[in-house]
This record gives sequence, structure tokens and C-alpha cells, in this order.
Amino acid sequence: MSQRIAVALETTPKRAFATAVDWPGWSRSGKSADLALEALAAYAARYRPIAEAAGEALPTDPALEVVETAAGGSGTEFGVPSRVTDADRRPTSPDEADRLARLVRAAWDHFDRTRSSAPAELRKGPRGGGRDTAKMVGHVLEADHAYAREIGLRVRPPADDEAVAALRAAVLEVLRRPSDGSPLADRRWTARYAAQRIAWHALDHSWEIEDRSDSTIVVRDLP
Repeated sequence: MSQRIAVALETTPKRAFATAVDWPGWSRSGKSADLALEALAAYAARYRPIAEAAGEALPTDPALEVVETAAGGSGTEFGVPSRVTDADRRPTSPDEADRLARLVRAAWDHFDRTRSSAPAELRKGPRGGGRDTAKMVGHVLEADHAYAREIGLRVRPPADDEAVAALRAAVLEVLRRPSDGSPLADRRWTARYAAQRIAWHALDHSWEIEDRSDSTIVVRDLP
């Protein structure tokens, strides 16, 4: 029997996102809600190792069930799951908060493994665009620094391994705290949305690197 996976949709005339509300990082887009749902289902196999690394069992035959649909905005059209949903405003118990943190940690670990085995130069997109690996890594680390500030943290920019580790540890400490579902640091992001957004960004670029890599393996340290 298929196991239900609750999904939230955010839609605009140009793009939609489908997000598995209990699985941080499992969120995909498409030109319509139906296409976003198709993409989400197609990525279950790629997300499953992330869940397993966090100690969670993703159903082998997940059945997607839309539980919430809302209008997106400019961020959605740009390509970012930007709406804080009603599902994101649910409280988190100590066990649920720990689970969110473990899934975010697993997403970061996957990103680190991916960038370490990626070639320096990535295949270009259909129009010759796209960042190479070093710029992709820099972009993700800069975004994580911005995300940390969004949840009320003031940490050093991730310019070296020590700063990256400190930033991630501070973020995970926040996510592990039980929450009543209110925005963190009196801003906009709730704990569930923060976990979703941070994990999504790390995995989205991990999968992009994987898809644009050739067979060359070059191991590098984080900048």
C-alpha cells in the first residue's frame, strides 16, 4: 500500500513548486502545478538516500497528496520555493525538531560529497550558461550565511572550513529547539520553513552539479 506524502503547492502563472512538507529539501518546480508534482515524484529516488542518511525511511511507493495550495510570488517565478505555508507554521516537538536538523545535516553532507567529486568545469546549459563548481560552492555557502542571518544568527562568513562548520553548527542548534511554529527571530521564517529552504538549496545545487558533471573526478577542499 502506498504511503501518503503531504505536499504543499505554491503557484504562479509561470512556475509552480511542489514541496513535501515533512521532508526538508524535497521540493521541485515545474511550469505548472501538475508538472511540479511530476518532478517531485520523479525525485523521490534521489531524495531517498538523503532521508536514509538522516536515519529516516522514505516510503518506497509514496503517494503524493496535496494538502495546501497557495499563490506564489516573484521568488516562486525566479525559481525559489518562497512561501511560508500553513504546514510550515506547525509546532515542532523535541523529536520533530531533531529530525529536521538531521535532514538538513544530511543535505549539507550530500552537497559536500557532490562538490568534492565534481569536475572543476561543468557542462553548460542549453544556452551556454551556468556556474562552474567553484562558483556553485561559493554561491551555496554565501546563501547559507544569508539564511543564518534570516533565523537570527550572527556568524562569520564561511570563508574557510572552520567558519563553515561553525555556521552549520549554529544553524542546527536553532533547528533542534522545539518551536511553537512562530517565525524565528521575529522575522518571517519558521523553523520548518528554514529547514526546508536550507536543505532544498543545498540539494538543488547538488543535483545540478551531478547532472552537469562529466566523468572526470577532481577532489578539492572547500574555499
